Parts: sequence; C-alpha cells; structure tokens
Amino acid sequence: MSAEHASMRLIDDYARGDATMAADTVWALEAHLETCAPCRSRLAASVATEAPGIAALVDTVRAGLEPQLDAAVPMPSRRHRPRWVPAWLTLVMAPWLAMTLAVTLVALLLDAVASPTLFGDASPLLLVAPVLPLCGVAASWSRGLDPAHELTASTARAGLPLLLRRTTAVLAVVLPGLLAAGWLTGTMTAAQWLLPSLAFTSAALALGSVVGVTRAAAGLAVAWGVVVVAPTWATGRVPLALQLALQPGQLPVWGLLLALGTGAVIARRNAYSTL
Repeated sequence: MSAEHASMRLIDDYARGDATMAADTVWALEAHLETCAPCRSRLAASVATEAPGIAALVDTVRAGLEPQLDAAVPMPSRRHRPRWVPAWLTLVMAPWLAMTLAVTLVALLLDAVASPTLFGDASPLLLVAPVLPLCGVAASWSRGLDPAHELTASTARAGLPLLLRRTTAVLAVVLPGLLAAGWLTGTMTAAQWLLPSLAFTSAALALGSVVGVTRAAAGLAVAWGVVVVAPTWATGRVPLALQLALQPGQLPVWGLLLALGTGAVIARRNAYSTL
C-alpha cells in the first residue's frame, strides 16, 4: 500500500479472496477501505472482473430485494449510533457489567454489616476484587452470548484489537467502582487488588488464545472462588496463601505475572483472529 491508496494488485487479490494474503495486510487494507472512497470504487470494479460469481450473486440478490425495498414504508429516523460504539462495546456486555457492579455492591454491603468472623477478618470486597473484571471480559468476546458474534468475527479487524478495546471498556467500568468501594469502606487499598486484577485479566486473555477468552475468564474466576473465597467463607479463616498474595510486598510478583500475560498475548496476537 502506498501512502494514499492501495495498489491495484492488492485490491485484486482481496477481491478474489486470496487465502495467501497475510492477516495484517488484510487488516490494513480493510482499515484503509473504510476511509477511502476511490479505493472502494476500485474494489467494486475489481470484484466485477476478478470475482464475476460474487458480482452475479450480488446482482441477483439486489434484483430480488429492489421491489420489496421500493414498497417498504420508511422507518422514522433514529439517533445515529457513533461508529466507535461497536468497536468498544456490545450490548451483550451490559448485563455482565451490571452483574459485576451488583457483586461489588453486595460485597460492599457485607463489609458494612457482616460479622467480623464471617470472612476471617478479611474484607469480602478484597476477596472478590481481583477477579471481578473477568465477568465482563468473559462476555466481551463470547460466541454464545453475542448474536452478532459470527458477523463481527468474520472481519480481519475483529481479532486482538477489538478484544483489547472491549476489555479496556470493561476495566473502565469496573475499576472505578472498586476504587470507590475501597475508599468508602477503608478496608482495602488499590495496591492490594489493582495489580492482581490486571494480572488475572492478562492471564485470561493469554489463556484465551488457546481455549477461548470466555472459557479462560470463567475458569479463572471459578478457580479463585473455589480455592480462596469458598474456604474463607466456610472456615472463617483467611488462607495463608491469600494473606501473602495480597500483601503490598507481593506487588513485584503480580507485576511479573502481568508482564508475562501481556507478553503471551503479544506473542500469540494472530491466534485471536481464528478463535
């Protein structure tokens, strides 16, 4: 691609659906086509010559739809949704984010009214804070929960960039809520849970390149609940491992885990387009 337009050879290969084109090349071309009308016109002309079967199919569909479209009653104009919304958010994330905030509020309530011995003198909010963002992450790239998943995942730009944008949107909702809850209760500081929370998120994305992001996020959250939250609730004592893990002195360890997870995501960045 030149500084202004894609080459005709590249457009012809794209029109033919050349399977040898690199994923990053397809990504760059599609990004360019979104903003370049001349290249879109050249692509339309190329489809007619390089992929006549597709052109004939489009003409057939158009011929069948035109009478119905002409007879259709125009719908009232609706407020236009900004183009950035589908890239950062999906409606399927709303109930998951609401559930995450509800869990935060319940933990906040338990902090205020529960007996000090119920959770072994540990803050219920601190027990769940490291894995709360995983609820939204699990929904951000879910095949079963998002009705438009196949349509979204079929584009070359729907791999890691889209997943990272939606994960950022999740963190932008959850982390301020946890910060506010910690400030209100005074029972935990950001140093105790912020890095662990980011480390769990990066681990979910890294494991997601192998087993799927939804499975990885849900699996880590369940594992934390079984190993940490349930025993604390059942025995009224905080496991020694948890006491050590959430101490400020362990921040370098969590930072290392965050760096390893981030490195794994970068190393396997091409895998997210084929999940």
